[in-house]
Amino acid sequence: QVQLVESGGGLVQAEGSLRLSCAASGFIFRINVMAWYRQAPGKQRELVASIGSGGATNYADSVKGRFTISRDNGKNTVYLQMNNLKPEDTAVYYCKRVTPASWGQGTQVTVSS
Repeated sequence: QVQLVESGGGLVQAEGSLRLSCAASGFIFRINVMAWYRQAPGKQRELVASIGSGGATNYADSVKGRFTISRDNGKNTVYLQMNNLKPEDTAVYYCKRVTPASWGQGTQVTVSS
C-alpha cells in the first residue's frame, strides 16, 4: 500500500525558512519521480518542484532560487527546503508520486507578513 506522509509545515514569518519532508513507503521509491505541489485557498493545486530518479529537478518560476527539492533514497524521503518565504507561499503543500499518481495528506504552511 502506497503511503506518503508529509511533515514540517507550520507558521513562519516572511523571509523565514521551513523544510518539508515526505516519507514514502509501499513502492520502490528510488525509481520514481517525486514532486511537491501546493494549493492556496480558492486556487488550483499547482506544481512547486519535481525531482527525477536521477536527481534532475524542475521548479515553478515563482519559487526558483528560494526552494530546493532533494531526495534521500536510503531513507525513502523527499524534501523541500523553503527559504525566503513570502506570504504568497501560504498553502497546503502536498507530496506526490508522479506516476502512477499518489498523494500525501498535505501539510499547512502559513507565512505571516
